[in-house]
Amino acid sequence: MSKAFMRMARSALAGLALAIAFVASPAHAQGVIRDTEIEEVIRGYWDPILRAANIDPAETDLVLINDNSINAFVTNSRSMFVHTGLIMAAQTPSEIKGVIAHETGHMAGGHVFQSRDAMNRAMRPAFLSIGLGILAIAAGAPDAGAALIAGSQQFAYANFVQFTQAQESKADQAAVTYLEASGQSSQGLLDFANRQFRYNEMRSASRIPPWMRTHPLWSDRIQALRQRVETAEHRDVKDSPKEMEELRLMQAKLFGYVERPSRTFQKYPDSDTSAAARYARSIAAMQASDFGRADREAATLTRDYPENPYYHELVGEILLNSGRVAESIPHHRRALELKPRNALLQVNLARALAAVKTDASNEEAIALLSSATVLEPSNATAWYELSQAYDRKGEEGMARLASAELRFAIGDFAGARSFAERAKERLARETPSWRRAADISTIAETRVRAGQRG
Repeated sequence: MSKAFMRMARSALAGLALAIAFVASPAHAQGVIRDTEIEEVIRGYWDPILRAANIDPAETDLVLINDNSINAFVTNSRSMFVHTGLIMAAQTPSEIKGVIAHETGHMAGGHVFQSRDAMNRAMRPAFLSIGLGILAIAAGAPDAGAALIAGSQQFAYANFVQFTQAQESKADQAAVTYLEASGQSSQGLLDFANRQFRYNEMRSASRIPPWMRTHPLWSDRIQALRQRVETAEHRDVKDSPKEMEELRLMQAKLFGYVERPSRTFQKYPDSDTSAAARYARSIAAMQASDFGRADREAATLTRDYPENPYYHELVGEILLNSGRVAESIPHHRRALELKPRNALLQVNLARALAAVKTDASNEEAIALLSSATVLEPSNATAWYELSQAYDRKGEEGMARLASAELRFAIGDFAGARSFAERAKERLARETPSWRRAADISTIAETRVRAGQRG
């Protein structure tokens, strides 16, 4: 199998997973971000769509990617990745819902797994052409042989692309079906496609040969979507004022965190007294280490919206970052009271308590972090903080076990095995903690060997 074709095929497979893709130059490095507020809002969009697709929301993962390209994608039947650029570009919640519904179509249809099979099928005629080309060269016809070998890649890729284009169209239609079944409008998907993708396609389509397009032309997709949307029962369902405000707050929050403070202050001037503007300015001021201004802006939010846990979370973060540790704790505690059993808020409070550096505060931090790791077993930050808390307490075995869990969560199986073995040496034999360390060591060893064979 030629390396050139494999590069093209891998690129196409990624393009398939990127169900709606217009890639811009990212202003910031990619990375997974965690935020309770944003995750909760996006989950509120996604869960009804999942249920309409007969997928259990509890069996799915939502991952936010810090990337300003307008994109979302799935990698298997349970994980969806949403770029911050998509959230920032949306004008209505319905637009995000439309993209998410499209991605759910890929998940429900098993398209990622099917694409791997399709890539293998596409290569079968290519192998025949390559073999014939080699025979032609051996028979004294090098030009004909070279043409057969070179053409095999294009033919194989073209066959694969036909398959991915069909999947994109199917996902579009599935999106309308799921939105209708959940009582939501699919107009947002149509609006978003018209505004974000069609113009950029017109600029680039002439430079891309038809056989290399993994997605059908947006003009064709939009026409097919319009036929469904215009006759849909729930076409005229509008986003509620609450949903619109949630979108504005998400966008303001993201802007404050990922853009330069000067840009945030320009976009959200002091004359704008909306909650979203104050939110963005407070975050930007904190990012600029202007903690006085950050605290003043955030304090107006907790005063006006005392039942909003995320404003209390922000005040706690500002105070903690400015060194006012003891003052930050009541705000982190209040955020958790308003949204109990939330792993990220538990970690925030635990970090503040740990910074107090007393035995009592460290014990409470351990309890919170232990609860957070039960709620989110793959939360690497929680495991790291728990390892530090156990170290401060002098419980080396538990600290090494937490470090093993951390390495296991991030896929560092060699590190997980090493820490698990060290934990076993320091823990009483046959206790639950010792057995967990033994399990991690055994599983990690298997993963390491499998990786070496691969």
